[in-house]
Amino acid sequence: MLKIRKIEPNDDQAVKKIIQDCLRDAHLNIPGTAYFDPQLDSLAEYYNNLPKSIYWVVFDDLKKEVVGGCGVGPVPGHPDICELQKLYLKPEARGHGLSKILLKKALEFAQVYYQKMYVVTDTKLAVANVLYQHAGFTKLDHPLTGDEHLACDTQYLKNI
Repeated sequence: MLKIRKIEPNDDQAVKKIIQDCLRDAHLNIPGTAYFDPQLDSLAEYYNNLPKSIYWVVFDDLKKEVVGGCGVGPVPGHPDICELQKLYLKPEARGHGLSKILLKKALEFAQVYYQKMYVVTDTKLAVANVLYQHAGFTKLDHPLTGDEHLACDTQYLKNI
């Protein structure tokens, strides 16, 4: 049984490992990606202290482990725009619609505080690109100012 809940401090290392494993598998374990984000060691605290933000984990009750997660946070310098952040799943959790569920949850949360949602990804993450395109995100020609993940080559924006 899978459940989605807000991240807790004891989830931090599991989420960090999922994010870094996914990026390593895509050969994106490079500076300018989430792989080196300084908040990875304390995501629960980071999101708890960041206004108008949240991070959820997908928890597998049978295995008693986190299998993925997704967050929403502000884009510096753009008060009406949030960013979909760190949507990653373990390989065995993929293909079951969890990314769509997490994205829907993120959009519902974001509508309370923001007018647009920004997403940063990479062409190497083909499934992610399809997800965002099908969800109505528009591909941008360049990253927004304040974007810290400049090693990624694809950015999207959606009115919410």
